[in-house]
Amino acid sequence: MIRHLSILLLLGLSLFIQAQTSNDYIDRYSKIAISEMERTGIPASIKLGQGILESGWGKSTLARKANNHFGIKCHSDWRGKKYYLEDDDYDDNGKLIKSCFRVYKNADASYIAHSEFLRDPKKRFRYGFLFDLDPRDYKAWARGLKSAGYATSPTYAEKLIRVIEQNELYRFDRMTTTEIDFGEDQEFERLSISRLNDVKVTLANNAETPQQIAQRTNTTLRRILKYNENLSSANQKLPKDYRVFLQAKRNNFRGKKKWHYVQKGQTLFDISQLYAVKLSKLQKKNRIPKNREPAVGERIKIRGWFKVSKKDKPKLRTLAEMEALPEEEEPQPETPIEIEIPISSDDDEDFGEELVPELPEEEFIPEEEDEFEEPEVPTTDPLDPPVINEPDSTSPDIPNSDDPEVGVYYTVKKGDTLFSISRRYGTTVEGIKRLNNLSDNTISVGQRLRVF
Repeated sequence: MIRHLSILLLLGLSLFIQAQTSNDYIDRYSKIAISEMERTGIPASIKLGQGILESGWGKSTLARKANNHFGIKCHSDWRGKKYYLEDDDYDDNGKLIKSCFRVYKNADASYIAHSEFLRDPKKRFRYGFLFDLDPRDYKAWARGLKSAGYATSPTYAEKLIRVIEQNELYRFDRMTTTEIDFGEDQEFERLSISRLNDVKVTLANNAETPQQIAQRTNTTLRRILKYNENLSSANQKLPKDYRVFLQAKRNNFRGKKKWHYVQKGQTLFDISQLYAVKLSKLQKKNRIPKNREPAVGERIKIRGWFKVSKKDKPKLRTLAEMEALPEEEEPQPETPIEIEIPISSDDDEDFGEELVPELPEEEFIPEEEDEFEEPEVPTTDPLDPPVINEPDSTSPDIPNSDDPEVGVYYTVKKGDTLFSISRRYGTTVEGIKRLNNLSDNTISVGQRLRVF
């Protein structure tokens, strides 16, 4: 009798510990799963479910030793740290050999890498169709992953659906980052790495330092300071949403825009941040001396190599206007405050499964672009950044440059949701709600929303 009671007590304790472990894992990673859902469109339930299956609730050797919760292997383009473990690779003689897996600095980086793995343009033929599915249909996503060959197990989809339903992970597909309790006085640390002008970039959290950004983005402090003109020390505190580039800015803007019109209070450095174009190149191609700023309303060339003519070079601000500008020693957030939709290229080898590879400095710097004028090519590519702050009297959604609330606006159409609009513009539901003072996710047809 006592023996049976002991067995029941041990069984009950084991189930309690297992349930506690499950809750701890879900509580810990639901935040990053929802954040990545808002950024990329991958359902939070799918991401959490796959993390649970692949990592054994975070207890697998790969998760503990390499912070790799999704079993992502090295492949030929991975230059970060590596961890070797027997999995499913065999040599020519049929002998099981150790597989190479990626090592991440933290588990959140692994969650982000999982998104980039599925979004990799080189794998679009395999996983691209998933992003056309309903983001709330976790069953379709699970079966789609299996049919795309994500896992070799013939019952992978059923296992994934079972984990989602047993733990009610589908509830996170209907949540936003604003609806989660992050604890008292604790701001959610956004780890997302996106792309602007084909340059990797992240947004700083409030009072975050270059040293902290280097740690959470898996890069080095030396690169952070080198690629960002106004950053000079490891402990410099940055304002919220300040853009920090993880690669060198480009010589030219690669979108369809060729000119930018200067807004009130805007500096050439602000424009450099806005388009991820080097400040020195903007100065050179627009014939603007160092320590001088273009006048309000002047157009600045952002694309094409050759300098503007002496006749067309922008007028400069007067000394009095220069003195009225904010000091540049301390970085200031630019407008728009939200990061643009990630721009990818099929031939860009630096985009995909890895976040920021540990490369030698000389290999990491983007190549110089050809020194010739780029032709104006009309495009309707939805991945081009939206036209920002360019005067256009024919467009009701772009405000006049005299409007103090200059930004990018969108008029709600039938079938739109905040989530679909945020995906279209590469921003977040939280960002749109904040810009429009919305207390919930309710919107109506014809409503004019600011998205940047």
